[in-house]
Amino acid sequence: MAVHALQAPGSGGRLFPAEVREPNLNDPPCQANVMPGIHPPTEGLVAPEPVRGCHVQAKDYAWFQESLAHTTAAGLMAFTGSGHATARHLTDRQGRKRFTGLEHAASMSIQDATHALSGTKYVGTDHVFRLNGPRVEAFSGVDEEVFRLLVRGDVEEYRALFHASRHVRPRLTFDKDWGGPVSVQADGSVLALRLLPGQDEAPRPVRGQSGCAG
Repeated sequence: MAVHALQAPGSGGRLFPAEVREPNLNDPPCQANVMPGIHPPTEGLVAPEPVRGCHVQAKDYAWFQESLAHTTAAGLMAFTGSGHATARHLTDRQGRKRFTGLEHAASMSIQDATHALSGTKYVGTDHVFRLNGPRVEAFSGVDEEVFRLLVRGDVEEYRALFHASRHVRPRLTFDKDWGGPVSVQADGSVLALRLLPGQDEAPRPVRGQSGCAG
């Protein structure tokens, strides 16, 4: 990695090459065709052949930043089970059509659950599975405010909210009202687990059978 630094008097700011535009994270994701290859500096009038690798050139800086922001947003929306909200942050090449079909409970996760955990409301989806016998409920989602921002495509506002709260949001705790452990990440996502109620009771005898052995 080569880093070129320029020191000059002034009050701050950023220098952009003429061909670099400011990124707009709220624009729809763009499916650019960036050819692979690292372009070494020219030697006189001779341009060396590209070598293997990936080189994001200045003209693609904004596209690259927008793509990273939308990919992060899509990952959060997929965590909530909302297919259509995930699709709006993906290009066709990234699998947008995979999330634009009918959201049906028998085939995929659906954003269909809301829980208040440790005083914060989260939107997402839940699943029930067995963990060494007992049935466990798992809820995955994101902060409701984060969810509303990304559903309407406001990635700029989400990133501002994320950076403002990234140091205070992460926590791992046991929520008594929920009945299990709750893990909150800096990006606003949450994963909560709990045993389904009634599993600590003794099993009921099957009708038609006696409790004595002959």
